[in-house]
Amino acid sequence: SATKILYLNPNVSMSERQNNKNRDPDRRKIKSVKRMKEIMTAYYMEAKTAEQAGKKVAWITSGGPVEPLIAMDVIPVYPENHGAMIGAAKMGVDLCQRAESAGYSRDLCSYARADIGATAIDGGPIGGLPRPDILVCCNNICGTVLKWYEIQARHFDVPLFILDTPFCHTEFADAAKNYVRAQISEYIEFLERACGHKADPDRMAQAGRLAIECQRLWQAVLDTTMHRPAPLSAFDAFFHLALIVTLRGTQTAVDYYRGLLKEMEERVAAGTGAVPKERYRLLWDNLPVWYRTRWLSEKFAAHGACLVADTYTSAWCNNMKYLKEDNFLDSMAEGYTRIYLNISVDQMAENILQMIAKYNVDGLVMHSNRSCKPYSLGQYDIQKIIQRRCGIPTVLIEADMVDERSFSESQIETRIDAFMELLKNRR
Repeated sequence: SATKILYLNPNVSMSERQNNKNRDPDRRKIKSVKRMKEIMTAYYMEAKTAEQAGKKVAWITSGGPVEPLIAMDVIPVYPENHGAMIGAAKMGVDLCQRAESAGYSRDLCSYARADIGATAIDGGPIGGLPRPDILVCCNNICGTVLKWYEIQARHFDVPLFILDTPFCHTEFADAAKNYVRAQISEYIEFLERACGHKADPDRMAQAGRLAIECQRLWQAVLDTTMHRPAPLSAFDAFFHLALIVTLRGTQTAVDYYRGLLKEMEERVAAGTGAVPKERYRLLWDNLPVWYRTRWLSEKFAAHGACLVADTYTSAWCNNMKYLKEDNFLDSMAEGYTRIYLNISVDQMAENILQMIAKYNVDGLVMHSNRSCKPYSLGQYDIQKIIQRRCGIPTVLIEADMVDERSFSESQIETRIDAFMELLKNRR
């Protein structure tokens, strides 16, 4: 091929070879994608056949403490992950409308509406989620999950455990820590009753150690984008996030992220970027627009822009500094309370400012997400803080993570083009 001839020709300059490498899309493909798909397929197959294997299935919120489930050999399933899959498969509108026809407001979270709509017909890209034996709800991400999980608990007639985490306006008081820690003990007792056996302290500690190791590896993967060109983009990270959510606390997840980190380090060494001819480095705030990730990725890449970091995928590492390997159960109280969506707007802004400096970001892209109020409510204040403190350009695009009816391609394209023009004029 022409590509091979160019590489073999000794008269071709190094810059020409680099340009050719950047044009070759196969070099930019992340090989670990195949392994991720294999793991997720096996995971859902195991969950779907759990009853035949004599295992329990728990539906759990994405910010909930999964490690005790892993230690008790309960298969965790995430309706929010299913919602993301529904969005990516462009099935969100139909399933959301099914929930709306049953009386649920369109103003509710599209993850919840899609899940409720899918439950009624075993719908979605994998034919619905496996029937839960128990439900575990933690309100550290939002208040919607409380009613959402109550609805599903009534539908399936299964027990529901709610872990209540106080909002962290500033610090995490001892009273709040003791309150959450007591609930964690109740959570384990709840699992013991559901499973019919006592929790093994050694397995619980092991799950905690593996969870922390998994978080460290995932953060290391995300930190490879400090290099220029970035070996992966936020759009890649949205995909590879799956295991840190679903199988955190398992050796499978640790092994996967070790392999992914090795691949990213190899890409850094080879100078292989996620975006050819990277010129601008951007930060994404909020959940992905699951049904238009490819379009958005290509739109930014056409301007030579790479979204090198995001507040969403890094949220599963933000609490790592509070978790302790030698005392995981006690440290879970603070670790699961002080997560990104359970802190004040000022703390969110500080987190974004640190990321801007860390990843050498040129601009901030904020997804004003119709569905996720806790994530979107303070964005205008954060935008003002960012502009005042570091002066980088910001753009706010209005959409929804699953429901395509809230996406206007022409409006968003106009805003992105104007934003990129502003960045170019600053050079």
